[in-house]
Amino acid sequence: MIKIHPKTLKDLEFHTVCTQVQDICITELGKQFAYELQPFATKDLTINALTRVQEYMSSWLKESTIPNHGYDAINRELQLLGIEDSVLETYSFRKLASISESANIHLRFFKKFKEHYPTLYQFVSETEYTTAIVDTINKVIDKYGELKDDASPLLQQTRRHISIVKGKINSSFTSALSQYQGYGYLDEIRESVVDNIRVLAVQAMHRRKVKGSILGNSKTGSIVYIQPEATQQHTRELNNLQYEEKEEIKRILKALTDLVRPYDSLLSEYQTLLSHIDLISAKANYAKRLNAVLPAISETRELELKDAYHPLLFLNNEAKGEKTYPQDIILNKDNRIIVISGPNAGGKSITLKTVGLLQVMLQSGLLIPVHEYSRVSLFNKILTDIGDNQSIENHLSTYSYRLKNMNYFLRKCDENTLFLIDEFGTGSDPELGGALAETFLEVFHERESYGIITTHYANLKKMAQETEAINNANMLFDSRSLEPVYKLQMGEAGSSFTFEVAQKNGIPYSLINRSKKKVERGKIRFDKSIAKLQQQRSKLQKTTTALETKKQKAASEQEKLAEINDKVQAKLESYQELYDTHQRMIHLGTRVDTIAEKFFYNKNKKNLNSELMKLIQIENSKRQKQSVEKEREEKRKQQKIKREAQEKIKTIREKKKVEKKKAEKIEAAKPKISLKVGDKVRLQDGKATGTIDKIEKDRATVNYGIFTTDVSLNELEFVSRP
Repeated sequence: MIKIHPKTLKDLEFHTVCTQVQDICITELGKQFAYELQPFATKDLTINALTRVQEYMSSWLKESTIPNHGYDAINRELQLLGIEDSVLETYSFRKLASISESANIHLRFFKKFKEHYPTLYQFVSETEYTTAIVDTINKVIDKYGELKDDASPLLQQTRRHISIVKGKINSSFTSALSQYQGYGYLDEIRESVVDNIRVLAVQAMHRRKVKGSILGNSKTGSIVYIQPEATQQHTRELNNLQYEEKEEIKRILKALTDLVRPYDSLLSEYQTLLSHIDLISAKANYAKRLNAVLPAISETRELELKDAYHPLLFLNNEAKGEKTYPQDIILNKDNRIIVISGPNAGGKSITLKTVGLLQVMLQSGLLIPVHEYSRVSLFNKILTDIGDNQSIENHLSTYSYRLKNMNYFLRKCDENTLFLIDEFGTGSDPELGGALAETFLEVFHERESYGIITTHYANLKKMAQETEAINNANMLFDSRSLEPVYKLQMGEAGSSFTFEVAQKNGIPYSLINRSKKKVERGKIRFDKSIAKLQQQRSKLQKTTTALETKKQKAASEQEKLAEINDKVQAKLESYQELYDTHQRMIHLGTRVDTIAEKFFYNKNKKNLNSELMKLIQIENSKRQKQSVEKEREEKRKQQKIKREAQEKIKTIREKKKVEKKKAEKIEAAKPKISLKVGDKVRLQDGKATGTIDKIEKDRATVNYGIFTTDVSLNELEFVSRP
């Protein structure tokens, strides 16, 4: 059973997160649910809530977008339905029909796409689906919220008569208007309206000549407003019919209210369902603002947060255009407790609150701003002691309050507890308070609790160095500029840089020197050693970074030089070949010239032919040797290319095997879709898509249009469902 104390939620400012989610909700009940967000009581409830939010976010990347969930609240209507003999107005019925239709749309949608949204489908499937409410209301009331003419035979007849009588009123008034206008009894304006009744504007001197009722006169008395007698008779008939219409409407609305009244609990359930969907939507949109994800939920007790951001700080800095620094925090069985030390304003408290707030958000069904490879587990209790929490009403000092809080921690902490304590042990004498804090830490360690504390006490840093499963950590601090780096460094305690920070803030060196003399030399040496270690680490990190940069640069230069060397070598070989060819041609030309000179003097054709044939045979034998060498060289090149190709193919195959294993793992992790007749499928590693015509036992008949084939179901991949 998971139970988080309200004080923890207050310390971590969880109510601010709830307010931000509340602002995204679009329904009043959804806003209320957001404001009342609490960590879930069980692990299953937590994981289901997180999965629902993740599925809702996934809908933004699919064609099957989740329908709109907005509605008008029906709280007043539900109250009236709970009162016997109450009657709802027509606009109230329109609201009931609208909320019922919206709920039905969502129920149909999640049933249709339950493979895509299994958790959301399971969440809404407990709500009853019925169109009875919508059908009942739509028979009587139209989409504009007006009662239909055919709501009852009597209403239809009455409204038909009303329409006829209204026509008679208009025709009788028009007739009287024409008649008395012809007699010259009417004023220039001819007619007017008194109390929504059309009247004749009769000159006062002719008022006795016009039959009808006087309904008023002008301010000067020169005009008398008279309703014609015939029109008056029809108006009385209209009033009677309108009264009958109102009575019939009351009867119909009462009967309709009685028909809808049995569904009041279902309507309330519909409103709650849409409000919960509103909350899920708001959580998804809040996650989008934070770039939040659902990390892996570990069965073992561990907490590995990568690139973790404090949500409130992230949004605040984003609004200001400032950078927020992420943190990496690891808690596991070999590193259950972290003791963070370092100077004030270095980010210790923010790191502490980041871990606490992210854990509370996750256990309340909210995705968190961390890297997707982060791993978390759920804790039954999260205990916090952050801030001084002085209580004037209870007359408690800071230290008294903290001791009371520690007593509560000691009663509650166990292996399923995460505790977060800021400035552990402060508020009393440093030596005595530090000793007591060390004892408390020993108890937390013995009970195998997980936690993070921040401190300046040297004895706690020493204990963390010497105790198994407790580790030191520090917030990095630039010792030269004395500015915080806002980065958590595991494995080493941090110096408080007390005197250095004081010097930076203008405290005279003489006073700092006097202060140093008042402190034990050993403590100063210890703090100084830590500071030097941090400086050395900082230098080492900078040197490592510089060496890495130089290494990359040298590798790049080496590649460039190798490329240039290959080009120069190729050019040299080309020049050598050209030179050899030229030398051979010169030698050949010299020989031919010598033979030609001999022939010039002796005119012996036989010797000429013999010399030329010898020369040609010698050159051909050279060509033959070169041809053989070229063939050998070509074979060597081909063999080399073949070896390189085989190595590349081997590498590609190994990569494909690794990728295939990954894909198989991912595929195995996906929920298995049961294939049905009519589904679009394809063979594994195939591209052609077919339709399942028939399924018998473990085999399916797949229709590819041109042909059909009988295949095992295990060899098929699901593509889509019509």
